[in-house]
Amino acid sequence: MRLLLVEDNVPLADELTQGLQRQGYAVDWLADGRDAVYQGSSEPYDLIILDLGLPGLSGLEVLAQWRASGLATPVLILTARSSWAERIEGLKAGADDYLSKPFHAEELMLRVQALLRRARGLANQPTLEAAGLHLDEGRQCVTRDGVDIQLTAAEFRLLRYFMLHPQQILSKSHLAEHLYDGETERDSNVLEVHVNHLRRKLGRSVIETHRGQGYRYAGSAE
Repeated sequence: MRLLLVEDNVPLADELTQGLQRQGYAVDWLADGRDAVYQGSSEPYDLIILDLGLPGLSGLEVLAQWRASGLATPVLILTARSSWAERIEGLKAGADDYLSKPFHAEELMLRVQALLRRARGLANQPTLEAAGLHLDEGRQCVTRDGVDIQLTAAEFRLLRYFMLHPQQILSKSHLAEHLYDGETERDSNVLEVHVNHLRRKLGRSVIETHRGQGYRYAGSAE
């Protein structure tokens, strides 16, 4: 999953970026509201974390422009402000959730997970489940019939994306856009290797190949 973090506090942004990356997210970081308006609208992010107190253009103005242009990406607001009126302004502008500073990193991670599931219509699932598999996002492993199956970091990122999009055909280019940040070189051959590794661990029928189209997370392993 690819996230955009818009935060002008550099130490906090570094801390959040590293924490999100450890949880398997690809993260792009910006510090200026004017840059965020363009970047958020032009790149295929799965979720945006947006600070309100930004230089150039305030977070509320950035959010209002995104929503006015039709951008539906979930947005989690970070704010040092405690006024209920300001929180309501953010929600009215189109925010999906907010988190007041200071906050615990674990709470941010749980809110990110919840928003991503909600965006895929999976809000009622306490854990990510699809095709007989249970994904433990904290331990970054998958469980079938109570047995843990260990995953590499790359396999975890790929499987999580598949499980959030079950039964959908996903092209290699689409997967690359959502699994890597803007600075990482995207190689479709590497994706193919990770798919094959997942098939060896989970069963070949779990991920189908649709020639000329991409892959589909389909069903239980045979």
